Amino acid sequence: MTKLMPILILLCTVCVFAAPPTFTPNDVRDDRIRAYAFTGATVMVDPDTRIELAVLLIRNGLVVDVGDKVKVPAGYTEIKLDGHMIYPAFIDLHSSYGLPPSPKPGARSFSGPEVIGPRTPGAFSANDAIKAHYRAATEFKADEKRRKTLRDLGFAVVLTHRPDGIARGVSALVTLSDGIDNELIIAEEAGAHYSFKRGTSRQNYPSSPMGGISLLRQTRLDGVWYASDDRGFIDQSLVAWNATQSLPQFFEVDNWKQLLRVSTLAREFGFNYIVRSGGDDYQRIDAIKGTGLALILPLSFPKPFDVDDPFDADLYSLTEMKHWELAPGNAAAVAGSGIDFALTASGAEKSFWTNLRTAIKRGLSEEEALRALTLGPAKLLGVEKRLGHLAKGTMANFLVASGELFSKDTVLYENWIDGQRHVLKEQQVASNGLYDLNVGAERFELTLSGLPGPYKAIVKRTGDGDDTDKEESKLPTPKLRLDGDFVSLSFSMAKNEPAVRLSGWISDQDWQGKGQSADGQTLNWSATRTGDIPDAGIDGPDDESDEATEVFGDIPYPFTAFGTSVLPEAESILIKNASVWTLEQDGISLNTDVLIREGKIREIGSAIQPGRARIIDGTGMHLTHGIIDEHSHLALDGVNDVAVNSAMVRMSDVVDSEDINIYRALAGGTTAAQLLHGSANPIGGQSALIKMRWGSLPRDMLIEGADGFFKFALGENVKRSRNSRSIRYPQTRMGVEQVYEDWFTAARAYQQKWSEWNDLSRSRKRKTPAPRRDLVLEAMAEILSGERYVTCHSYVQSEINMLMKVAERFNFRINTFTHIMEGYKVADKMVAHGAGGSTFADNWAYKWEVRYAIPYNSALMAQAGVTVAVNSDSSERIRRLNQEAAKAIKYGDMSEVEALKLVTLNPAKLLHLADRMGSIKVGKDADLVLWADHPLSIYAVPEKTIVDGVVYFDRKLDQQRRVALQKERHRLVQKLRSAKGGGGALSKRGTSSAKVWQCDSIHGYEHLLANGGRE
Repeated sequence: MTKLMPILILLCTVCVFAAPPTFTPNDVRDDRIRAYAFTGATVMVDPDTRIELAVLLIRNGLVVDVGDKVKVPAGYTEIKLDGHMIYPAFIDLHSSYGLPPSPKPGARSFSGPEVIGPRTPGAFSANDAIKAHYRAATEFKADEKRRKTLRDLGFAVVLTHRPDGIARGVSALVTLSDGIDNELIIAEEAGAHYSFKRGTSRQNYPSSPMGGISLLRQTRLDGVWYASDDRGFIDQSLVAWNATQSLPQFFEVDNWKQLLRVSTLAREFGFNYIVRSGGDDYQRIDAIKGTGLALILPLSFPKPFDVDDPFDADLYSLTEMKHWELAPGNAAAVAGSGIDFALTASGAEKSFWTNLRTAIKRGLSEEEALRALTLGPAKLLGVEKRLGHLAKGTMANFLVASGELFSKDTVLYENWIDGQRHVLKEQQVASNGLYDLNVGAERFELTLSGLPGPYKAIVKRTGDGDDTDKEESKLPTPKLRLDGDFVSLSFSMAKNEPAVRLSGWISDQDWQGKGQSADGQTLNWSATRTGDIPDAGIDGPDDESDEATEVFGDIPYPFTAFGTSVLPEAESILIKNASVWTLEQDGISLNTDVLIREGKIREIGSAIQPGRARIIDGTGMHLTHGIIDEHSHLALDGVNDVAVNSAMVRMSDVVDSEDINIYRALAGGTTAAQLLHGSANPIGGQSALIKMRWGSLPRDMLIEGADGFFKFALGENVKRSRNSRSIRYPQTRMGVEQVYEDWFTAARAYQQKWSEWNDLSRSRKRKTPAPRRDLVLEAMAEILSGERYVTCHSYVQSEINMLMKVAERFNFRINTFTHIMEGYKVADKMVAHGAGGSTFADNWAYKWEVRYAIPYNSALMAQAGVTVAVNSDSSERIRRLNQEAAKAIKYGDMSEVEALKLVTLNPAKLLHLADRMGSIKVGKDADLVLWADHPLSIYAVPEKTIVDGVVYFDRKLDQQRRVALQKERHRLVQKLRSAKGGGGALSKRGTSSAKVWQCDSIHGYEHLLANGGRE
């Protein structure tokens, strides 16, 4: 091979540039055929096929043949690769190579006035986050620096797209070979790309994760509607959207929760998305497998944290530290589950090979690693006939390596792309080892080690006796340069003395040439290899031993503090001799037993036989139904979207089952809650009703079969009196009323339009296409038809009266006024209207419109006949709602039973769940709390909190968990300190701070991005 190298370089130089057929050259044409035969190497045809001593034939950028019995035809240049290996070159399905960078989203929408409408000129979507019309091929321009970086890593082809927007347009499949841009695009429309982030759009909507989901759903419906008939207008974004639905569909997410949201869209739309995951799939691998979606896995692992200072260490959550430890095993977990996946270098180019080998050490097989970089991505993209392996007719994209590809010592020498040779490292023409060096009449020992380029040479004197092996025999560090077959070596006998200068060439393992001695005399010299460098026995075995003994923590559910590696299950439980607050006709039953089976209350009485049930002694304790919070914002990935009408957004889309506040709520006796949209707009989103099933998936937290609820809002938050940037309508309380009038009028017309169309359909006289499905108006129409119910954020009596009158004009009723700090003024009208009230116990004067709030509010409303609940609206207050209820006794002389109903049976009634929840009654859900003291006492703490017959909080177990948590944190801190001691960069401050949402929080993805992820 050595002798052929200069010829090969010449051949590749003269034929590297080729122009498209439409180009007329202003030069001599060069139409020579590029035909090469690679012989003697081991060829990995694909991840499953290995051919020893193979012949690989390529011609004009394509593979002609490969095999161990292939003959080299005439006209082919033979390249001998004895002892080398050939692999298919890599494919990256997640790249923005060759495209201009998009402006960063975080710095553009939090100063200056709000942006309501689109800013994109032309006949495009009404929302700038929908960029379906974008085509990467129109902006692609080869980037020499980035191209070299990717080629050096082993990549030959990338799928490039612009990561901007919710619908990001179309990607191009491009090659990393040399040439003009026209030639480098393999497929100009390769895939359609999406995310939940609005990117560079400056518009208000969407400003939240659930808003991004709703915009995608609406755009999908609009695309179908637009294509079904001539609409009389042009929307180039929808035209492009429809044209790209048959392409492979790619979706980028940040974590597994978002990935599950993508799977919900996939089922709704009938697509199989290819998802670029957040690298944390291992945390919920069974759920990810259940989606059936293929993944693109990043190899960007967290860097170690600086935890030397114990106070700094406390800044990092258990989630962050465990993810640092376990993230390198993500690819192995995905492969082991049988999920189709590819690997991407995106975000980890500088550490790609290090991280890839780490992933292999952590369980990813070399075969799966190769597949995920070659044939796997080719199949996901549907181009496996041309790319991803080496067979007749495929593109001649392959790597020449010194040995097994994923070995630490293997060197990538060449990356052939489209039949073009790209040298990554010069071949090691000199073998590492010990050499006899003869310079004139003198004899030395030369030790050669390292890789081409940064070779390391040591020269020692030699002679008789033991002194020749001593360190003193080593001469000052020589200068060595190897350039192909040529060698240059100079060294001095002592520091600051003139050097011996040698020049020559290498033939096999022998070196020879001429040089000059230190005094300028011409001399001959030679070097002959005598053997290998002795193994010092320091590396290898110890490293392998360390890897074998490395300990990794369990995966907890949820993946945070107080999670458990084994999820608890429903039990048969007999609670004996407790004071049972039934909240039914029996009131409080002393020394009473309650039997739970299959998640339900099966028997209440005395001397109940347990059968096989676990017995819990409740002597001296109080058993109540679990607390139900009618108004909460915990366990959500966002709380507000800020369109005037956000009826299309669903809080169920963004339930965050990992929120530590769920466990804290359980520790305070709360078992269920309504998760509401915020109060940034008059018409907010659709609620999610959940149970505190700690460790469950987001979808499994939802209460099955519950009615649908809606968040409306009145007052200062809605008209945004404290937002100097706001130009959005409405900005007065009168405008808020008009919003309701307008939208309910539109919803009534929407109902009528669909009713008429359905009548025509049933009579088979339909000639017109279906009306446009509008997710906003559909949700509003559900209120009019009694399918969905309204919970309204409210303070001032005038607005409360106003909304009841609006509802009555449209023939529906407000289900619940929440906050309702002036409810005591309008309680009689609420009773007449049929509205309930959910209020604070004793909050007042925290803003102007609360100036008339009084702590007697709940009691006065209850006395008037209103169904009243006390709510938290706070992740902190939800832990002590029993004490909040007790305040009604102090301020309103309410009975203990009626006070407890404020946080149990009454919210169950307001949420239409009283037939299943809210009191202790045979047949109801076994959502119970066993208190160590009187449940309305400030000394009361739950000993056990049970949801659906599952003990999710146990105080004794909690104490054990705290000890285990400290041990786990200590283990991780010590591991992090050891990793830090190994050198390398450290991570910056983590970004997994707990989210605490309030009614007026407007911080969605974009705000979190702009503020380093911190609320």
